[in-house]
Parts: sequence; structure tokens; C-alpha cells
Amino acid sequence: MPGNRPPAPVRLTLTAPRRAKPPRHLADLTMAERRDAVAELGERPFRADQLSRHYFGRLTASPEQMTDLPGGSRDRLVSALLPPLLTPVRELACDGGTTRKTLWRLFDGALVESVLMRYPDRTTICVSSQAGCGMNCPFCATGQAGLTRNLSTAEIVEQVVAGARSLAKGEVPGGPGRISNVVFMGMGEPMANYKAVVAAIRRLTSPVPEGLGISARGITVSTVGLVPAIERLAQEGLPVTLAVSLHAPDDELRDTLVPINTRWKVAEVLDAAWNYAAVTKRRVSIEYALIRDINDQEWRADLLGRLLQGRLAHVNLIPLNPTPGSPWTASRPRDERAFVRRLESYGIPVTVRDTRGREIDGACGQLAARDREDRKAGAR
Repeated sequence: MPGNRPPAPVRLTLTAPRRAKPPRHLADLTMAERRDAVAELGERPFRADQLSRHYFGRLTASPEQMTDLPGGSRDRLVSALLPPLLTPVRELACDGGTTRKTLWRLFDGALVESVLMRYPDRTTICVSSQAGCGMNCPFCATGQAGLTRNLSTAEIVEQVVAGARSLAKGEVPGGPGRISNVVFMGMGEPMANYKAVVAAIRRLTSPVPEGLGISARGITVSTVGLVPAIERLAQEGLPVTLAVSLHAPDDELRDTLVPINTRWKVAEVLDAAWNYAAVTKRRVSIEYALIRDINDQEWRADLLGRLLQGRLAHVNLIPLNPTPGSPWTASRPRDERAFVRRLESYGIPVTVRDTRGREIDGACGQLAARDREDRKAGAR
């Protein structure tokens, strides 16, 4: 295997660069803070409840539709607490329009992506928690772009609200609907933006008008393995699903594929995951991108099986969605099938992720990377 090993990455960024903050938004604030903000504007505190009900319940930020608010106050309240945070740059659709990927520009020009996926029994939205990523996983387009900055709580929530708005308006085939699942698997490492991500989860799961009212059990938070943050999340009282992006069962390979492994080894990451499962009673999802001739050998499936056997865990195998210019690609179908069989022989539940979105640069960071290349080409 040495001839197939990628060069060792050298760059990790756990702290986001200091940049100007996005404007304050209602979704950044608790309900008590919203009432205080409204009172500071000279309005009665209950106006915060009305404004929140429009945003989270009726999914609108248009003052013209807020007829229960005084005409002279609407524009001022909306301007102060519902500023625009995301501007669509490009949207691509596939699967008959039921998979929709949006590239958003933030107030400072940073780019992030979200993906809405409608299935017969649920609708899932995949959101970004950072612009770029500092984890430097070499097979990931976002990781190769580096970290621009953390997203604010409201910038994360607004991705979900925008998707919910499209569904409610019937813009996605299948008629009007609601978002049932949110996965923090877009651009960025959610645990490296811990405070904003946890606050966003609280907004998403709180009932209207405080939040969107999505079940916490419908939310999945992915991490490459920031152990202290996993331990902290276990104590938050939020029964969300933890997804660990493992990608290799052995430290030698994982040090290269997931460079944070040089700080927290496989055993430490899995110990934190098993503690999370014990505290929350939630099954941990082990994410494993199958990369041809790199991590898809049957002996590695055996090693993974031994690590997970008897644990409250599920393996989600992900056929690699190659990034432009990358020498790596998805495993051969026969190797994928053999990997699944080996894991199942240990009694471990396994699924192979639906490869929706491949034709629209579905892997996180790909659409942003394409946009950057297009703008460079246009400038030449």
C-alpha cells in the first residue's frame, strides 16, 4: 500500500480568523434577549414574540406580511432584527428537482453551501457551520480551501429557514412540506464552532415562536473527532445524533486522512463517542468515506468491526464523491460489497449512503470551489 499513500498534510486550523461580525439577527438571540432588543427600540416587549412567530412560524421576513405589527414599526423592527444574511449565488437541482444545492454569499463575501434533499418519507437539509474548514482532510474540497471564518448562529439557522420557506411555498416537487431532518455535514467542522452550533440547535428545536420546532432526534452533528467538544455536547441535554467522521480504523492511515487524529487518536475519539451514546442513549453514526485502494481493504473492515462490535453504533459508508483534480475516487463496487459483508459479519448495522447530488457537485465545498475557479477564469 505505500505507493497509494497520499502525502501527509501539514495544516490544521482550530481557531477561526478574526473578521467583521455579521449583523445581529433575531435568530442569534434567546427569546428574553429578543424582548430586550425590541424594548431598546422603543417597542413593547411582546412585539418580539410577534416578530419571532413571523420568522419561525410563517417563515417570512417581509414587513408587508406582518399585518399584526403597527405599520410605523414594521420596517424598523425588521431592519434591526431581521437583516438579510444570505444571498443566493447559484442553485443547482437534480433528482427531478428534489435535490437542490445552493451556494450562498454572506455579508462579507464568504461562500457557504446547503443542500435540501426531499425523500418520500422525510426532507433533510445539510447545512454549513463554517465558511471553509481548518481540518485539512485531503480528500475534501472544503478542507483543501482552508478556513475563512465561523458562521454566526443566525447564519446557520437561516440556511434551514430558507429551505423551510422553499418547501412551504411548494417550490420543491411533492407539494408544500416541512423539514424533518437537519444534518451538520456541510462546510466546516461543527465542533470547532461549538457555541454557535449549539445555539443554532436550540433555535431549531425550540417550539415556535422561540424556534422552528424540529425534533432534536432529527438533527445530526458531524465531527472529525474533537474529543473535548464531544464530551461537552454529551452534557448539553440535547438528544441529537452524533456522527463521527472516522474514515480509517487505524491511526497510521487516519493521521493522514483526518489530520486531527495526530491530536486525538482513534481510541480516544471512540471512547468519547461511546460516552456520548451512554449519556444520551442515542446511537452513534460512524461515517466512513470509501476511497479506492486507500481505506477499503477487507482487513480494515475487520479492524473496524472489532472496534465497533457490541457498541451502540451504526456505520454509514459513503462512496467518495471525487473533488476536481483529486487522484482519489470511490471504491470499486466489489470492494464496497466486500467491506459491507465484513462489517455485517460482526453484527454491525451498515448502510451505504445515497449518492444524491453527484451531478451537481454534491459533496461539501465543491460548488464553492467551482465558483472560485469560474471567477478566476473570468478575471484572466
